[in-house]
Amino acid sequence: MKETTRRDRRDSRWDEHRRARREQLVDATLTAVGRVGAAVGMEEIAAEAGTSKTVVYRHFADRNELHVAVCERVATQLTRKLREAMGSSSDPRQMVAAAVDTYLAFLEADPEVYRFVVTHSPAGDDGSDPIRTLSTLVGDEVGRLVADFLARAGQDTAPAAAWGHGVIGLVRAAADWWLRADRPVPRPQLAAQLTDLAWVGLSGVVTPAPRTLEENP
Repeated sequence: MKETTRRDRRDSRWDEHRRARREQLVDATLTAVGRVGAAVGMEEIAAEAGTSKTVVYRHFADRNELHVAVCERVATQLTRKLREAMGSSSDPRQMVAAAVDTYLAFLEADPEVYRFVVTHSPAGDDGSDPIRTLSTLVGDEVGRLVADFLARAGQDTAPAAAWGHGVIGLVRAAADWWLRADRPVPRPQLAAQLTDLAWVGLSGVVTPAPRTLEENP
């Protein structure tokens, strides 16, 4: 029993070490992307981490797995900012505007990191595609927020996931164009334009349902 306990403790310490080391390698990847650009190679990532590619591959099976970890880190940071921005108002339109501007601000702050996380990595050896990109993760979050809007409006929440991803698809496509075109309009102007377009579709379904005669005072 004591031997089992000691072994469990060693396993727990090793698991914690692996988690910490993976986080350090994600940090190094983001730093390398900022320094080299979105096309950064594994050798450059390993050098930034002060190690070798062999060591990196001890913690990540391949570049795909590292890419997933970076996407998840960035998506966590962005979705937290989205929640904070959208939580500053109870007005649905203002919440949409806050979400759009927050997404664009992320892109503008670090275009190379944006390019890195939205670039789709190749499928795995078994033909599966394990990548859940930034836009997918953020689309999930926006879908949950849309579902909350719909529930408060007394509407069916079934379309929420599709609409959430649709809004992010709209913003991402315009953001990609904006970045490629070297930001031809100021971010606030683009954010306002996209908010206007997205709100045309959402306004009819996130506003409260009309009160019945029985509900009226």
